[in-house]
Amino acid sequence: MLVISRKVSESILIGDNIEIILSEISGDRAKICINAPKEIPIVRKELVETQSLNQEASILPKKQTLDQLKNLLK
Repeated sequence: MLVISRKVSESILIGDNIEIILSEISGDRAKICINAPKEIPIVRKELVETQSLNQEASILPKKQTLDQLKNLLK
């Protein structure tokens, strides 16, 4: 992991076509701007984790229900 200190309006480059700019610092929060091509998806990590948990939760009850049905049909 690379750790970089930046001041407001300073930026870092990732490859040739992604730029991350520190826009604002307020208390314990930092606002960043991301300049990247439209074909590169940018998603907050907590949303990806929540989506994964939701998918797992929706599959488990279905599997349990199917197992219960199988047992009833025996």
